Amino acid sequence: MAYDKLLLSIQNQEVEKIEMEVGSTTLKVIMKGDEKEADRTETANVPSLQAFMEWVNDKIDKKEVDVEIVENTPNAFMSFLGNIVAYVPTILLVVLILLVFKMQGLGGDSGKIYGGDDGKKSKVKFADVAGLEEEKSELVEIVDFLKKPDEYIKMGAKIPRGILLYGKPGTGKTLIAKAIAGEAGVPFISMSGSEFIEMFAGLGASRVRKLFERAKKMSPCIVFIDEIDAIGSRRTSNSGAESENNQTLNQLLVEMDGFETKETIIVLAATNRPEMLDKALLRPGRFDRQITIPAPDLNGRVEILKLHSKDKKLADNVDLKAIAGDTAGFTGAELSNVLNEAAILATKERHEAIENIDIENAVRKITVGLEKHNRVVSEKDKKLTAYHEAGHAVVSRFLSSQNDVKEISIIPRGVAGGYTMYKTTEDKYYVSRTELLEKMVALMGGRAAEKLVLNEISTGASNDLEVATGIARDMLTVYGMSDSLGPISLKVDKAYELEIFGEEVVNEVGNQIKSLIDNSYIAAQKILSEHREVLDKVAYALMEKEKITSEEFEKFFEE
Repeated sequence: MAYDKLLLSIQNQEVEKIEMEVGSTTLKVIMKGDEKEADRTETANVPSLQAFMEWVNDKIDKKEVDVEIVENTPNAFMSFLGNIVAYVPTILLVVLILLVFKMQGLGGDSGKIYGGDDGKKSKVKFADVAGLEEEKSELVEIVDFLKKPDEYIKMGAKIPRGILLYGKPGTGKTLIAKAIAGEAGVPFISMSGSEFIEMFAGLGASRVRKLFERAKKMSPCIVFIDEIDAIGSRRTSNSGAESENNQTLNQLLVEMDGFETKETIIVLAATNRPEMLDKALLRPGRFDRQITIPAPDLNGRVEILKLHSKDKKLADNVDLKAIAGDTAGFTGAELSNVLNEAAILATKERHEAIENIDIENAVRKITVGLEKHNRVVSEKDKKLTAYHEAGHAVVSRFLSSQNDVKEISIIPRGVAGGYTMYKTTEDKYYVSRTELLEKMVALMGGRAAEKLVLNEISTGASNDLEVATGIARDMLTVYGMSDSLGPISLKVDKAYELEIFGEEVVNEVGNQIKSLIDNSYIAAQKILSEHREVLDKVAYALMEKEKITSEEFEKFFEE
């Protein structure tokens, strides 16, 4: 109803009653009905309550209209919702604090426990660790000490505070730590170094304190910190995250110094990068022993393969020693992966048991990549790849220090368009200057074949050039194998550190690296030119068969 019509209706006494809520400018207007029609209700908005009430008071006094003021009773649900909204900031703040504490790990105990009253026992024993016989014998006395600490204390022997295990990834550092706990039958508290690094300053140090408090209550026990370089790296004078790292490391140093004689706690730690650790952490009294966990030798690989093949169905003709011979440099984890991949391949090929071919294919898959038969390769690229791989193989055949060729393939694998695989006859711990020089010549065989036969060079030799340049650089800067520069190491962490040797030495290194590469390339070209007929035969055989075995390769030279 329009406001002017409302006033007119009141003036004409057509309005029975007006209901209005306190503070509202919207009125409920009940109009008088007649004999035919009942009362009807309408609404009206007034521009000013004060002006309206001043005007209508006279009408109320004269009983011309009735005005009823209604109490505003809010909806119960809306009232509850309003209260909740009022507390939303507080609720959000509490939730945020709880989340932060949960993220920092302050809501639970530090580390996983194996053994003890509240943890399951470590099932790993020394028998489950293969290929590390000398390292295990070194740790047997630690197990004995944990079992009979009183006998050593009576003799006046001090408790070894810490043992650092270091080696390349996959060599079995974590496994041997669990084996110590399993043999000793003591609680084993395991944590990763990254678990100590927290978002807020001081919380990393707090977790270190908490860890060692638990260890003291469970003594005798083993505390194992995996990837300790995450918190044990060299301290700096910087602020921020590095300052937090310093606090965590300082707390670890304090805790390792704070053992009492009666507390039989041994800290085991593992790292891939011992050179990154702070010197204070490595001094006697903290990590008393530092044990290198190397990649296994031939006998070690055989034992590891035997261990991991126990639960696998192997064919009778599988020769684990031959497999160990072909996997020089493989770690325990990689050997386990080889057998697992072989089991998967054998299942896919519907073999009754894992055969030699399955294991060989598994090695190729892991080292080179997945074979890609469906990739479309043009005839031009096929010919280039065939001559490139034939070049590597033929050059290697005439280099006395290089291993015999095992297989040549131009079937793409991984990112490689083809590959030349060599036999490994022994584990090498040292490499002579002659071997390195001949290795560079073999690497240049692919590029030399492309240039000699096709009078063209391609991007296929990029990795060969990279490896050859790295060998040449290391020969001069790391191994001191230069007659003119002499037995000097030019290996530096920062490029500017070379300045102490002078500009002439730096230029000489660059010139000699180039000379070594150039001479290798010339030597490879010379070998291929002298044996061009064999090179062509090998390349054509590759284009026809796509893959050549060692026996097929040797036949070309017998002819």
